[in-house]
Amino acid sequence: MTTTAPADRYAVVGNPIQHSKSPFIHTQFARQTGQIICYEAILAPLDTFRATVDAFRQSGGKGMNITVPFKLEAYTLATNLTERAASAQAVNTFRFEKDGAILGDNTDGAGLVRDIETNLGVPLQNKRLLLLGAGGAAHGVILPLLQKQPAQLTIANRTVGKAQQLARQFADYGRIDTGHFLDFAGEHFDILIHATSAGLQNELPPLPAGIFTDVLLAYDMLYRPQLTPFLQSAQNGGARQVADGTGMLVEQAAESFLLWRGIRPETPAIIQQIRQMQSHVS
Repeated sequence: MTTTAPADRYAVVGNPIQHSKSPFIHTQFARQTGQIICYEAILAPLDTFRATVDAFRQSGGKGMNITVPFKLEAYTLATNLTERAASAQAVNTFRFEKDGAILGDNTDGAGLVRDIETNLGVPLQNKRLLLLGAGGAAHGVILPLLQKQPAQLTIANRTVGKAQQLARQFADYGRIDTGHFLDFAGEHFDILIHATSAGLQNELPPLPAGIFTDVLLAYDMLYRPQLTPFLQSAQNGGARQVADGTGMLVEQAAESFLLWRGIRPETPAIIQQIRQMQSHVS
């Protein structure tokens, strides 16, 4: 009589967590690649992140994704860090090692880069990039963007000091220009990436007139059923292509799956499925 080995367990932890697409995405990855896993969503009270991770790990969990608001706390909990996690000082993926170590990774930037270059067909090398925002969403994407050798990377933020601090944090990887949102009137950028929290309130950061003219790509890291105010403005302002963060969501998950299982799933069909699911959200 043969017995079936139990599925390896993975989870996403956050607060809130009920709207997470990660269980669906990783279940699709497993089916596609023939991997046997169980993936769940865990709501962690704000003051029990470490205890939640410990409990999942002790119950046999192999790895976790970490979402808002625990990425900074996850960074402090990891015992080993990938270069991209160390530079971002934020972690969105744990791999629990057999020796008791916790490997912390940050797959956000790799997911963004892959979505822009592979799915949207816009190469980053030698392009002028404007990153809007200097908060947590921006931290995870700067190193992968710099590694693509853009002609320029500029961070614009309402509080310029935060942008300058971020530029200093990544100074070893390349030069970063900084300024307020309105400091770049009359300048042309090839790619604009929106990473501020304004979109969560359905708002738009103040931007100079004409900033979207002939932009190759305006990219919003948020994913929503409808165009965000940023993407609406970009479309109306002359951007040649606009995209939300759906592809980034799936691609960063694929990076986590690769870290855990040693195989990279195909993403285009799953990105399309997520878009269809989003389109049915009223």
